[in-house]
Parts: sequence; C-alpha cells; structure tokens
Amino acid sequence: MEIAAEFERYRPVLLGLAYRLLGSMWDAEDVVQEAWLRWEHTDQDAVREPHAFLTTVVSRLALDQLRSARVTREAYRGPWLPEPVLTDDLGPLETVELKDTVSYATVHLMERLTPPERAVFVLREAFRMPYGEIAEAVGVSPANARQLHHRARGRIAAGAERFKPSAGEHERLLTRFLDAARGGDFGALTELLSEDVVAWSDGGGKVRAARRPVVGRANVAAFLRGLVTRYGPLPDARLIDANGAPALWISMAGADQVVSLDVRDGRIHGIYTVLNPDKLRRVRAALADDA
Repeated sequence: MEIAAEFERYRPVLLGLAYRLLGSMWDAEDVVQEAWLRWEHTDQDAVREPHAFLTTVVSRLALDQLRSARVTREAYRGPWLPEPVLTDDLGPLETVELKDTVSYATVHLMERLTPPERAVFVLREAFRMPYGEIAEAVGVSPANARQLHHRARGRIAAGAERFKPSAGEHERLLTRFLDAARGGDFGALTELLSEDVVAWSDGGGKVRAARRPVVGRANVAAFLRGLVTRYGPLPDARLIDANGAPALWISMAGADQVVSLDVRDGRIHGIYTVLNPDKLRRVRAALADDA
C-alpha cells in the first residue's frame, strides 16, 4: 500500500509530463501505467529520490513511444493534431512554465522537434530540471542536453515574447470569433485573423476535414465562409477549458469537434479543429458526466 500511495502522489505530474511529450493523453496513460509496473518491481530502498526516478522512467518510456509514433503520424491522413485535454486532467499548472508548455499551440509546435529535443525542452522549460538530471533521463551528456535545449527553445519560442492574452481576453476573442461566424459577419471575422493565420483540421480519415492546412487571412476567411455555406450557421457551442485556455465544443453536421485558438497580439494566429472521434473520447465522456 505504501508503494502505491507513493506512486499516486506523483501520478498527476507524471501524466502531465507524458502528455507534453506525446500529445496524447491515451498514450500518456499507457506510459504512466508501465511506469507503475516498473516502480512496483523496483527495490524502493535503493531509490533516493522517487520523483526524479519516476520522471526518468516516464521520460524514457515516452521517448521510446514517441520515436515509433512519429512513423505512424507521418502516414496519418491529413494534419495530425494533439489530443485536446480538459485542463483539470493535466495535472498541476501552478507556474507559468507548466501552463505554457501544455497550451495547445505549444504542444502542436513541439511536433516539429526531434524526440530528444522535445524531452529536453519539456523537462527544462516545464519542470526546471538541472541539465545533469535531464541528461540522465534522455540518455545524452549534460553538454548535449544544453545544446538540445537551446536548439529546441529557438524553434519553439518564435513569437514567445509577443503579447499573451489573459484567460478573460482569450475567451472574449473566442466569443467574438464564434459570434461573427454564427452571424455570417465575415468582415468582422476576417478582422480577427492575423495576416499569417493557419487553420488545421484533424479528421484522421474518419470524419470529413481539410486534408492540408489553410494558410493566410484571405484563404482562412474563405474556408470558414465555405463551411458556413455548406453546413449552415454554427450551432450553439459549449465553452470548455482545454489545455489551459478557453476552447469550443461544437456539434455540427453530425460530428463533434473541439476548436482551439492560438491568440497573439489580440488576433487569431492559429485555428485548431479536432474532429477525429478517437481524440475526443475523454472530453466527450467528461462533458457527458457534467451534463
């Protein structure tokens, strides 16, 4: 019982770590369960720091899974987007770094990193681990860990110093976006978009969705206009809190979807629409329980 209780103390943090590394809570749960099995068969007296030990185990397991997952994602039908997760399921978010590294836009951007870069970035940025411990977890030298972090941070942090909205400001922009789309006010909607906005849609080949990202203000506005023309005005949407920010749960044309926005400098920089039903199971179940 003491072994189980000790592990459960760290489970929320370990799930948050695995999700940041994998972009999938289903896969994160599998990794954490495997970590529990290893913990259960470990000589507890030989472990000086359970948190560091479990962080290393989860990091290595997630790295192995991420390497194999990248091959699968390359063959994915259409854009691959992370699984949206209700904020309450993501573990502690008491620091800015923990919250930033679980934002939907950041988790999506981390797909551009190599598995070691992603692991180093998450362990350093979110959990402030020393480079020596990161090196042990990832299987590189401390000097290499520093180089990987520097490279990953450079690739992720483009625009990181730009204005980041508060939750209230994010929600107000999301509401304006929804109202403009619902009312067919495409002039107002276009004004909300940045010049270089990108819209991604993930149907996973199971639900009809755009097979390529839509790039640029004019193209995204036309894409959204086409959706409204094809399916009619947007129905009432449910505001949810996912990945540390407001998002929308929408049921339209027989398909559920979660829409998340990347908001920067008061405009919409990215629109992420997840329609793949496999990636919506957890959110759907949680919302059904709350209904």
